[in-house]
Amino acid sequence: MIMNLRRLTEFSLDRPRTVIGLTLLITVLFLLQFPKITIDTDPENMLEANQPDRVLYDRVKKEFGIHDLIVVGIVDDQGIFRTEALESVKRTINAIVKIKGVIIEDVVSLTTTDNVKSAGGLLDIHPVMRESPRSEEAIAQMRRDIADNPFLHEKIASGDGSALALYVPIREKALSFQIAGEIEAVLQQELLPGQHYHLAGLPVAEDTFGHEMFVQMAVVAPLAFMVILLLVFLLFRQGPFLLPIGLDAMFAVIWTMGLLIGSGYTVHIMSSMIPVFLMPIAILDDVHVLSEFFDRYRQVGDKRRALLEAMEPLYRPMLLTSLTSAVGFASLALAAIPPVQVFGLFVAFGIMAAWLFSMTMVPAIISLMSDERLKKALPREQEEHSRLDRLLAPIRHIAFSHHRTVLIISLVVIAVGIAGVTRIQVNDNPVNWFKEGHPMRVADTVMNRLFGGTYMAYVVVESDEPEAIKQPQTVAWIDRLQAHLEDDPLVGKTSSVADIVKRINFVLHDNAPEWNRIPDTADAVGQFLFLFQSSGDPNDLDNFVDREARQATVWVQMKGGDNQQMEVIENHLQTFTASDPPPTGINVKWSGLTYINKVWQDLMVSGMLKAILGSFVVVFVVMVIAFRSLGLGLLAMTPLTVAILLSYGLIGWLGKDYDMPIAVCSSLALGMGIDFAIHYLMRFRAHYRQSGDLEETHRYMCGEPGRAILRNAIVISLGFLPLVASTLLPYVTVGSFFALLMLFSTLATLFLLPAALHLLGPRLLTGGK
Repeated sequence: MIMNLRRLTEFSLDRPRTVIGLTLLITVLFLLQFPKITIDTDPENMLEANQPDRVLYDRVKKEFGIHDLIVVGIVDDQGIFRTEALESVKRTINAIVKIKGVIIEDVVSLTTTDNVKSAGGLLDIHPVMRESPRSEEAIAQMRRDIADNPFLHEKIASGDGSALALYVPIREKALSFQIAGEIEAVLQQELLPGQHYHLAGLPVAEDTFGHEMFVQMAVVAPLAFMVILLLVFLLFRQGPFLLPIGLDAMFAVIWTMGLLIGSGYTVHIMSSMIPVFLMPIAILDDVHVLSEFFDRYRQVGDKRRALLEAMEPLYRPMLLTSLTSAVGFASLALAAIPPVQVFGLFVAFGIMAAWLFSMTMVPAIISLMSDERLKKALPREQEEHSRLDRLLAPIRHIAFSHHRTVLIISLVVIAVGIAGVTRIQVNDNPVNWFKEGHPMRVADTVMNRLFGGTYMAYVVVESDEPEAIKQPQTVAWIDRLQAHLEDDPLVGKTSSVADIVKRINFVLHDNAPEWNRIPDTADAVGQFLFLFQSSGDPNDLDNFVDREARQATVWVQMKGGDNQQMEVIENHLQTFTASDPPPTGINVKWSGLTYINKVWQDLMVSGMLKAILGSFVVVFVVMVIAFRSLGLGLLAMTPLTVAILLSYGLIGWLGKDYDMPIAVCSSLALGMGIDFAIHYLMRFRAHYRQSGDLEETHRYMCGEPGRAILRNAIVISLGFLPLVASTLLPYVTVGSFFALLMLFSTLATLFLLPAALHLLGPRLLTGGK
């Protein structure tokens, strides 16, 4: 294998223009796939199309005419119940319902939603506000009407009278960002001074995140690329070295994204992050090659000889590190989330493409560089080495001379990391993917304080028997279910067919409190529903019960959409059904976007955990085979294990939730955390077999190999840091988390490995080949 790789390098050195020309031709072919790109920003597509919870949600939306909602809040500093303020609201609603993509008949608002009252013993169903009230008395009466109707109170108007809410259903979730922009334009035009607006709801939050993510990618990815090139220049002081590194990173991204798009896959939220993940990974091998070449060329003065000698000890470790990194990402194919599978497999492809470039294109470009320019650009050896050697000198002394202290401290730190890992909580909420102060976060806070809640979930009540839902015992049980759910402070409001039946019974009996209940007979329930449907908008009833009365939905408005909060509400319902079982033949299931988010995020976390654990074992087996030693295989896994325990332990101690971005970083940890250990141990063993002296070998490792590891650590850690400037927290998390991961991995490699090798001695280093 090594001989074949050497021949590949020799071919690249002998025919550099052929290699570069062929690489450019293939790159152009991949670039030609880019116009075929299709973008998907819907997190719901994290689930397979036939996943049971997703199938149920699709069916519920279709059968009950339920659509994704944009929740619009209008807050008035002087109070919303004023003639001029209400006229402004009316104009706003009239303009919003004309926006293409808005489902007019299902808009819930002051002017489009019916109130159920009685007039002279007859049912009076009409919109809450048909015309703007002109007198103080009329305004006060309208406010009382809203407050007296549980269906409307804190749903379309806040309890303190400062704000109104509009629930705007849209035909496609993918239109959320576009429609939200048009709604904002209407609000900016129609609202009065002192009136403020907020847009909330998971659909608009998710679509806004998807839109901003691609915008951020256009800024953050080039910024990361420029930072990487700047760091390479500062470390090597070699302008020509920027070309092979820049082309490797750029071509790896183009090949990967071109293959993804050309294969017919959509660019999802996950796959849009491939460039940011791939660019720093792609240059790992390049930095090792250039670092070794940097020193060898200064000594021998011949490009070809220096490059061949530089790459000789690197072939095996570079192949192994690339394979293990690829395995780390390819392991995501075992997750039950299609976009995660695509992300993992294509990053794995990109890693191996970058390795191929390191074997071919990098030598080809170096062979075309002018000897005169290279020699002229070389700084004096001591000037270059002094910067990194100042860092390596104390490491050399501490790690080897105080190895027992290093090992004891390492064990204590590992114990602290393990304790932190036990404190980790799995939780996520797409709204929290935005930074504090972002309009989405502000809207979420304000709207869930003023109203019943912007996070929608549905309890689906089902039976195989027609008219089962109209039975008084069923409607009464739904009413008790709602009361139980509303006992939880996370639930702001619930709505169902029971509310409609109770309201009609109440108003038909002159608002006598004793009639605010479910009637005793199925005939009465049926008559009340018929009256409601024939007197008002029939679509209002269709949202809560199907035409055969086999199924019903309970709308649950939650004030929070975290996974853990959704789980609390699930458990709350489970407690109720255990103590108050549904009538015979009635089944209960959860659905809705808030619940679907919890499902895919739980599947993602559990699936990725299984995938990572599986690939961890695979990487360990690869290490044992590669080193021909169980001991060295275990030792090679040590920096990775320490880095993961410390990084995730810190998350636990800081109280940071284990969310989608952190889960994605798991694969990055496995893919790259072992890179330094492989290079360190292979170079250490090779030199020890020649010298037979542990201390001399350690001094050697704190020379060029140590400098190469430090250069890589600096470039990769800082190369991710531009993500911290993003307005989106997943990017911030990935950038900061990965910088920590690389820091811990580097420290474990440079301190813990030599300390362990000093203690264990030649026994681990003389076996294998």
